Parts: sequence; C-alpha cells; structure tokens
Amino acid sequence: MTEIDVRPATSFGDVATMLGPKRPDANVCWCLSYRIGSKENRELVGTARGDLVERLCREDPPPGVLAYDGDDVVGWAALHPRSDTSFARNRKIPHVDDSAVWSVWCIRVRPGHRRQGISHHLLRGAVDFARANGAPAIEGYPVDNRSEKVDLTMAYVGTRKLFEEAGFTHAADTDSVLNGFPRVLMRLDLS
Repeated sequence: MTEIDVRPATSFGDVATMLGPKRPDANVCWCLSYRIGSKENRELVGTARGDLVERLCREDPPPGVLAYDGDDVVGWAALHPRSDTSFARNRKIPHVDDSAVWSVWCIRVRPGHRRQGISHHLLRGAVDFARANGAPAIEGYPVDNRSEKVDLTMAYVGTRKLFEEAGFTHAADTDSVLNGFPRVLMRLDLS
C-alpha cells in the first residue's frame, strides 16, 4: 500500500464513489442525515440529495475529507462546524461548552481497503482540516463498544478506541445508543 493522502472533499466524483448509490435516483444517506435538518432531509428525494452534495463540495469549507491510496479514493470523513449541523440541536448529545467546535460524524472506508488503518488516517486528516479552518476543538460521537464487534453498517461513527488513539479524550456521556452500544462525546482541543 502506498502512502495514504487525506485531502478536502472538493471532488464530487470521488465523494460519489464513497457515498453515492449505484442508481443516481436512489434515496441513500449521502452523509446528509446530521448535516441538514430533518425536514430538509425528508424532502430531498432521488437525485436531489446528490445535487446538494455536489453543491457542498464547491463550498468553503467542503463537506469533509477524502483519503487516497495513490489515485484511488479509499475513504471519507464527514465534518463541519457543529453549529451548522443537527448536533447543534440534538437533545441526546450534550454540548460541553459554547465553543465553536467542529463535529466529525462519519468515517467510511471503501470495501477492499478495510483493516489497513485508513480510518486512523481519515480521523487525523479531519483534525488537520478542522485546525486549518480555525476550529478551536473537534468532537466525535463514537460508540463505546468495549472492544466488542460493531456491525459494519453502524461502524460509521467510529469507536471510542479509534478516537482515543487520535488524541481525543472522553468529554461527556450521551443519551444516544447505536447498535446497542452507548455513544460518547470525544473531544480534542486544537488551540
């Protein structure tokens, strides 16, 4: 494996490779569930979801970071200022303080590239991206799975161990549960 390079998600084609459906009109997440409000989320159907993500890829900052192995896109991490996400209003995930923190909520590795440490590269890249964009801190809301196996469809939030290995510390418990595991608020100060 070559060196993994993590870059801002400005290539819609590469984001579509990581998140898009096989059929452009299929209603899949596109990693928008936490990025936009639930009303808008419900209203976006068919190709409208992909169209929104394409617009987000042109914004500053773009909607996340992508990991590359050479020229091949192999991973995705969604992150954005918490104030512009549903985490700003989420009743199950507390706010530690009023700091303008960023949230990282999805880490996804392409099939065929898993178990190669790419999620670690993605999380480090997300931290670097948030820092470069002036974030005072970054938070994640992984499961505390106590080394038990997490179903792959629910592994997108990451694990407490992954965040700890990236230097994050436990900042709070949450009322959120995913795949039977409690989610915790992990935080890394960047200032």
